[in-house]
Amino acid sequence: SWARACVTVTEDGSRAIGSLMDVGVGLPNALASVRGRALVTWARAADERGFSVLGTIGRVVFDTHEELIAFAAAGAVTERIHLMSTVMVGPVRQAALLAKQAATLDHIAEGRFRLGMGVGGRPDDYAVMDRDFYERGALFDAQLDALSATWRGEPIGGADTAIGPLPFTEGGPPIVLGGSSPKALRRVGERADAYVAPPAEAPHVAQMYETVRRHAASAGRPAPRLLSARYFALGDEVDDEVRHNVSTYYAFGGPDFVDRVHAGVLRTPDDINTALQELSDAGVEEVCLWPMAADLSQLHTLADHTL
Repeated sequence: SWARACVTVTEDGSRAIGSLMDVGVGLPNALASVRGRALVTWARAADERGFSVLGTIGRVVFDTHEELIAFAAAGAVTERIHLMSTVMVGPVRQAALLAKQAATLDHIAEGRFRLGMGVGGRPDDYAVMDRDFYERGALFDAQLDALSATWRGEPIGGADTAIGPLPFTEGGPPIVLGGSSPKALRRVGERADAYVAPPAEAPHVAQMYETVRRHAASAGRPAPRLLSARYFALGDEVDDEVRHNVSTYYAFGGPDFVDRVHAGVLRTPDDINTALQELSDAGVEEVCLWPMAADLSQLHTLADHTL
């Protein structure tokens, strides 16, 4: 079972998250000037401070540290915290190798790894990996089939024997799917163990999840768990860093899109607690707060106000 943390509401509301909800934090693996050892330090601190999960933003054609390698390092230096890619671009990766990598991480973390994936929206990630961007949905469905079969111990792709290792978690690590398009929400309802909603206000998250619930019911399966994510950066002194990190990662969407993402970054403890309260009221079970500023003090300040 996934770890859960009961958050106590203080009288002054400084840590008012509401009911039972987990709070996770992202690794700064996509931020400018972050070096690899900093990810290890960040992971260890997140484990010690009591966050429920470490998330990662990831793509191929960007100056990011690769998610699964970062998680292997994080899993080796942590004991309690879960690891979840939120979300990795799935269809650009070869299915058999991804199945082996994910099963290996599941063993390193002894069941604390969740494989979070989506189709992504940037053609260059597909081009450099020799995948067809316009077939990404079909590629993703075939990949999910291959992962499930491999983790059941079945041979795939014409092999005579299974790939191995069998995962630490029976049946494989939980599959967490993201996305907001109609096709993505249908896939989540039909196939996912959990849905991680994109950074959005609580009413929009609830609306997307209702669509997921309908598709799950039509497929005759329980609704996936509802997770969410938001960006944060605490303190006026990091304004320039926040703007740089948002604008470089989301430049593909144009200036208006960059401005929307930037406006959605939670900048004060009150902003964070209000957002968490609203998401909790909407039924979100866990929120992963992705950093937009890289200094380790961001993690500790976040913990001081939310845990």
